[in-house]
This record gives sequence, structure tokens and C-alpha cells, in this order.
Amino acid sequence: MLSKGRVTAVLGPTNTGKTHYAIERMLAHRTGVIGLPLRLLAREVYDRIVKMRGPSVVALVTGEERIVPERVQYWVATTEAMPDIAPDFVAIDEIQLCADPERGHVFTDRLLHMRGLHETLFLGSDTMRPAIAALVPDVQFQRRERFSTLTWSGSKKLSRMPARSAIVGFSVDDVYAMAELIRRQKGGCAVVMGALSPRTRNAQVAMYQAGEVDYLVATDAIGMGLNLDIRHVAFSATHKFDGRRVRELFPHEIGQIAGRAGRHTEAGTFGVTGDARILDEGLIDAIENHRFAPIQRLVWRNAALEFGTTERLVSSLEAPSGHELLGRGREADDLAALKTLRDLPEIRDRVQGGRDVRLLWDVCRVPDFRGISASEHAGLLARIFGFLQEGAIPSDWLARAVQRIDRTHGDIDALSKRLAYIRTWTYVAQRTGWVQDESHWRGETRAVEDRLSDALHAALTQRFVDRRTSVLLRRLNQKESLVAEVNDKGEVTVEGEFAGRLEGFRFRPDQTATADEARMLNRAGYEALRPEFHLRADRFYNAPDTELDFTEQGGLMWGDAAIGKLVKGSDALHPGIEVFVDDEAGSDIAEKVRRRLQHFIDRKVAALFEPLLAMQKDDGLTGLARGFAFRLVEALGILPREGVANEVKELDQEMRGLLRKHGVRFGQFTIFLPALLKPAPTRLRLVLWSLAEGLDEFPESPPPGLVTIPHIPEVPQGYYTLSGYHPAGDRAIRIDMLERLADLLRTQDTRGGFEANPDMLSITGMTLEQFAALMQGLGYAAEKGERAKVKTAEAPVAEPAPEAEPSDAPLTEEESVLAAETRAKWETEQAEKRRIEAEAAAAEAAETPEQATEPTGDEAAADAAEDAPETEVFYTFRWAPRPRGGNRRPQQAQGQEAGQGRRQGGQPRGERAERRSGETGGDRAARDGGKPRGKGGPKKGPKGAPKPKTFSSRPERPERRIDPDSPFAILATLKDKK
Repeated sequence: MLSKGRVTAVLGPTNTGKTHYAIERMLAHRTGVIGLPLRLLAREVYDRIVKMRGPSVVALVTGEERIVPERVQYWVATTEAMPDIAPDFVAIDEIQLCADPERGHVFTDRLLHMRGLHETLFLGSDTMRPAIAALVPDVQFQRRERFSTLTWSGSKKLSRMPARSAIVGFSVDDVYAMAELIRRQKGGCAVVMGALSPRTRNAQVAMYQAGEVDYLVATDAIGMGLNLDIRHVAFSATHKFDGRRVRELFPHEIGQIAGRAGRHTEAGTFGVTGDARILDEGLIDAIENHRFAPIQRLVWRNAALEFGTTERLVSSLEAPSGHELLGRGREADDLAALKTLRDLPEIRDRVQGGRDVRLLWDVCRVPDFRGISASEHAGLLARIFGFLQEGAIPSDWLARAVQRIDRTHGDIDALSKRLAYIRTWTYVAQRTGWVQDESHWRGETRAVEDRLSDALHAALTQRFVDRRTSVLLRRLNQKESLVAEVNDKGEVTVEGEFAGRLEGFRFRPDQTATADEARMLNRAGYEALRPEFHLRADRFYNAPDTELDFTEQGGLMWGDAAIGKLVKGSDALHPGIEVFVDDEAGSDIAEKVRRRLQHFIDRKVAALFEPLLAMQKDDGLTGLARGFAFRLVEALGILPREGVANEVKELDQEMRGLLRKHGVRFGQFTIFLPALLKPAPTRLRLVLWSLAEGLDEFPESPPPGLVTIPHIPEVPQGYYTLSGYHPAGDRAIRIDMLERLADLLRTQDTRGGFEANPDMLSITGMTLEQFAALMQGLGYAAEKGERAKVKTAEAPVAEPAPEAEPSDAPLTEEESVLAAETRAKWETEQAEKRRIEAEAAAAEAAETPEQATEPTGDEAAADAAEDAPETEVFYTFRWAPRPRGGNRRPQQAQGQEAGQGRRQGGQPRGERAERRSGETGGDRAARDGGKPRGKGGPKKGPKGAPKPKTFSSRPERPERRIDPDSPFAILATLKDKK
């Protein structure tokens, strides 16, 4: 196809705009063909020409893609796929590839035989000048100088690599390792390798060009055809495996790759990184000035092939050139496949003539994209050859092969293998006449390749790109102000990227980030959150107390965010504050938060412990009363009586009256302020006491509204006292309810024995069995017995339990509903019972004497069983004093043991006087059934004499038993479930 058109060799270093010049020259002609070394570059040039001239006149032809419109004028193709036509213009890029061991023979053939009718351009390196001058007559040379300078910058660590750098490796493992390190330290990188599909490489390059990442990790695939915005090229090695052996890079190869640094007039640098050795000064000078030894020998293969037999075809392919500049290169893959298939008996028998030899040669030229092994590739080619001899590859067989590949899940290696497999079928579908319904299979294989390419791009991006860190780092390096936003959930986004959460005044970076990413997120997050901290501090300082709270472990909350904790202060009622504010927020923010929290807890203590603080500040309390008030304040409003018995004894009535004005109640078991037994003061009391005691784990307050709670032996008794409960047996009873129970017990004969009345059960909310256990815990002996149940025509109306004062915790909502439901159920049962009895009575009255018969033996037994009295369980309680140190005997009825001057039930006589306001000594003597104590009162008789009778201060009450069918008894049983 030689012609008399002008032939020009445009030579020079990289970054000279040679490809752009070739496009301009081609468009100046009516028709043209340009051959490019890479499918990726071919697609880039095709897109540029389509923008200028439209898609209707531009064709794209590669081994795996074919776009040919009807009115095509300009052909863009890979060098191997250049059409055999006679256009006005021909251009071949990267002509120095004539020396490539694998593909060189194709470029050499185009150099020798491909010409345009009017103009031919060879684009490449200056190293090709002598060879082109010797092989192409009448050629004209143009040298194009580099637009920018290229300078050696030495060795740099990956962590110190400047932005817009390309790091070059020569194995997949090296590329992945460097990409992973760049991701952790720099936020991510794009990956470009020859094994990637063009679509995947395009996506990775586009991501780099768009500035989403500032680093590119690649093989020597970037050495030609890719026009990238690279400022620095770093070599991680200076040797590579070329398919046969590991060898050192040629100087012109290093220069070709390093030349990608610099963009148009912007200067570029090159260097080494990692374990790569420092380049020699002579090599550095050659690269900087683009002076390399000329290429002495081109790779050549005979293009005049003979297709008579396979032997003649092999011989023609191995024929010598007869020219000293043209030599045979290494055995190509297609020739090796031809020799393998030629020796197979099944193939040898099927090759009968020149047509079969030509078809076999076309099949052998299918590239080995899979790269499994030569025998595997030969087996696939033999199968394809067999199908083609019978007409075409069956659609069902091809569909199964494609379907096995069409899976987009898996890791990078799995997706890369599937891409290699589908590229084989994409190439096959592009051959004319090889498959049935060519348009369908070209589109189908292309679609599968695109899906796999997109999946591989996504996998590479997910593994080697942290978009968030990359964006933040780039903004920080550019010293731009970062825009941070915090939503109502506390999620922090910086420049639209999720960075972490702002919990109160502490920034929590994303936990999915690695340690390196976390450091970057901290830096970016704090840089952007500095104004947010000030805004949030102002909002917090002006927030009402209703938005703040404390936890039972001493934490301080603002809504759902922990912003501090209570610490031990000067005394229990004045705790200190430790704030949770990051150091990066500043000391002024921390101090502002601390002051607001201190105001909150001080007001909380003042509100909940107002009676206690008022008593502490009362100057009217003097002497023993003031000392006792100090003890109460120190104990946060609750003192077990047995621990301060002597102090209480020393207080006279005037002192006690002063204390009572502040709400102090002198109970039989506890000295306390009833207002401080409410749930809120109890919860705060436990926290303050735990802080003062220096506990690591604070006791939690019981659920509000419970009269009794379980008594766990492992829990210290002091916890129960501070919670407002007094342990007694298996249960602990609320202090104020215990004192009400003690008031009822004083009216009973504790020596002779007494039974529990409904008032006692109602106060405690217990069943009879639970009440017995409670009484035993209080120091009483409980004697269990059974007796016949007394039936009455109508159930007696039980007296309601005494109403509790507002501060004494009335029934909870659950208990009120339970009582109402129990009473309704009991009334229904009683009504049904009366109805049944009325019907039975009516039936008995209507029965005539003649109809009456004598009952049988069984009926008589049944009647006897029905007439048998029902039994009920009851308990008799007596005071059973324990050894010293145990519970003391409670006070008896107000007339028992008259004349005794000692304490009864742990109370002094003065305490009984407190309960009889306005009662004179004569009244007491009359009530006690004797003379005033002193001279004529009863005295203790001699040993063995009968004990004097005792009298009660009120008339005897008729004995009244609890009806087990009453709603209060049923309620007491149900309350056992607590």
C-alpha cells in the first residue's frame, strides 16, 4: 500500500503534543487512519474527534470493540486492528514499539507497508531516527521539544510523596501493597494496570483527573498513551519481568515512563521510592535531556504468509528478513498456539486445505487474555476451531460460557479473572461470521464486560480509596476553610463526608476508620468544629435545668449526651464537677460548661434537700440540738435510731420541738425527714453519699412506689437505709411505712400474743405469710395455726386502711387498678354465690314430702363432707427478744407494765409523752389503772407471786377476723407477686 505521499517522522520526548498534532493533521484531510498502541488511548482519541466532527463520520476499531458508521471518514484503531484501506492520511503513534519483543513485528509491518495517499506520520521517540532513515526512503524528520522541564528529585518515602504523584511498580502485588499504604496515609489512590479492562482504567484515570484522589499507583502501562496531570513520577523498582525473565529497565523505558511527569508547560520531577536504588548520574542526565542510544534492531515477522499447509504457514512465519536492521523477536503467542494445534491429531485430521489453514491461523490469533497456561489456551482454540468448521459457535454453548462469567460479586482478583475471560468472548464476537446473531453477542459480551469493569472499579475504589480522608486532607493542605455540619443526631459531616459524631462537647471519629484515618478525621473534624463548639457552649449555658439531668452513677447529661460527671467535693452536699470537653475545644469552653453544670447541681441539691439545708442554716438551733442537726445533715437526712440512741435520749422536749419544726421525725427505728424519702431526693442522696465514700460503683435507688423490696444479703445494710428502707427478714420495708406499722403494734399485747389485723396487712401490702416473715425479721416469733373458718351470711365490710399522708407515698397506679379489679371480682363472686344459694333454697321449698327420699350412703357422705367446717391459717405474734445487739422490744399497749421507768421497745419514756399531747401524770395514772407512779403505784411482787393484771386505756374491741374472701385479703395475696 505504498504511495508517493509525504512521509514525516515527528520525533521527540514525551509531553510534546505529538498525538494532538496528528489529530489536527488527519482532520485536514478527507479521510484518515490513526493507529494507537492502546485500546484505552484509541477510545480517548475517538471521543475527541467525535466532539469535533460528530459520530457519523468517525469509526473505532479495536480487538474488542467495533463502531463503524455508514459514512465513515476517519478511522481510529489500535495498531493491530488498523483497516487495510487506502486513506488520504495515515498516522502511527509510539513507533518506537517496533523494538518491542511481543508486539514489535506489528509496528514494524505498519512502518514498512502502511502509507497515506497524501500524508503519513510516524510519531515516537528520537531513538527511532536511524532505523526510520534506513528503512523509509524520502522521509522527513521533525523534532518536537518538550514543553516543560523534567528534573531528578531523588528518593522519597511514600508518606512524603507530593500530591499529583504517580508511583510505578512492576507487579500486581507491589501495586496493591503501595496502594494500600497510600490509602492509609494519604486518603487513597487510583490504580492503573495493563491487566485492567479499558473501561476500568478509564474510570480510575477519570477519578484521578477529577481530583478525587491525588495519587496514582500504576505499572508501566502509563508509559505510553495516557495524558495525565502528573507532577512527579516515582519508581518503586528499576527491574521487571518481561514474560520470559526478570531484567533491568532500559534507559529509554525509564525515560518514557518518567516523561509522563509535567503537564504542558508545567515542570515535572522524577525519582525513586521504597527499596529502589538511586539512578546513576549519567542515566539521570540522559532522562532529563532525553538523550538515549538509538534502537539498533527492529522486531520483524514475514507478512507474506503461505496457507497451503500448516507446515508451510509456520515456515513462512519463521522466514528471515534478509535485512540487518530487521530481526526475529521472541516466538509470539499466536505462532506458539499454531504449533501446538498443528501437532494435535484431531486438528491435523480436520485441516484439509488452504481454507482450513487460514481459518486455523485466524483462530490462533485470538489473544490469551486469561493467561492460565499455554495448554489451556490451546484447548479453547481447538474447541472454537471445531465449531467454526461446522459453521459458527453455537449460541447455547456461548450463552452458558458467558453466563458463568456474568457475576459481579467477589474480590478484585475474582473480578479481574472474569474480565479476562469475557474479553476473550468479546474478541470472538467481533470476528465476522464466527457467532450466530453477531449484533446480539457483540452487545451482550460488551455489556457483561462493562458490568464487570464497573464492579472492578468499585472494588478498587472501595479498597484503595477513602474519599472522606482524601477530600479532607486535600482541603487542609490547600488551607481552605472546612464546612462542618452537625445534624440533630449529632452526626458530623465535613465537606459532605461523614467524619464522626459530636457527643456533647466530645468529637468521636468514625469507628470504622483505621488508626491513620482516625488521626486525619480528628484533625479535619476539630478544624471544622471550632466554631461549632462555641455555638454549642452558648446554647448549653442558656439551656434550662429541665434539659439537664444526672445519672445514678454520677454522670451529668444534656439530653442524651454525657457532658460531665460529679466528683467528691468539700462535703457531701457540695460535690465537684469534671467536664467532658475535648482539649481542642479550648479551656474557655471547658470552664463555661463547668460553671453551668455547677449551677445545675447546686440548684438541684438546694431544691431536693431544702429542709436539710434550712436546718443546717438555722441559728436558733444550739447546743445538743445543733449537734444532732449536724449528724442528720452529715447522714443526708436519715439516721438509724439504734446508732444515735444516746444522743436522742439526751434531747429534751424543747430541743426535739425545734428539730420537728424542720420536719424531723423521731421514729422507733429511724430518725428521718419524711420529705427526703421521695424518689428524687433518694436518687440524689445515693449519688452524693457514694461520691463522699469514694465508691467505684454507686448503688441504684429502688423503683418508686414500692412499700417493700427484696432484702439481698450481699447488699450492705447501709444501702437500704440510704434508700429509705429498713431490712426485715427476706424483705426491706419503707421507713415511713415501718413507723406506721410500729404505731399499730403498740396497741397490741406483745407478751400474750396477737394476730395481724387488716390495717397491718394494708400498710405493708403483704399476704399473711409474707407479713409473718417480716415480723420475724423485726424480732417477733410467729406461731402458725389452723382453725375452723367462721361462716357468715354476708361478708363483713372490712375497714379501709388508714389514709396515708401525701408525703407517705400512696398506692401506685398499678396497685390502685389491682385493688379495684379485686374488689369487683369479689363482689361478682359473692353475688353469684347468693344467687346459687337462693335457687337451691327455692328448689328445696318446692319439693313435696312424697318426692323426698332417704339419702343413700354416698349422698350422706357427700353431705357430711359439705357440712364439714372450712379451716383457715392464722399467726400469733409474740415479742421474742434477741441477744444484745439485735432488735429491741417494741412498746406495748399504753397500759401495760405500768410503773416501769425503763425504755420499752427502744424508746425512752419521754418519747411516749410526745405521743400524748396534753396528758397529765394523773391522767396517765388513771389510764394505767393505778395511782400516780412515785409512792402509791404498783410495785413488782416477790419472786413467784402472780403477775398483776393489766388494763387497756380504751374499751376492748370485739375480736374480728379477716374474711379470706374479702378483697383486701385477695389483694394481699396478689401483692406477694412483687
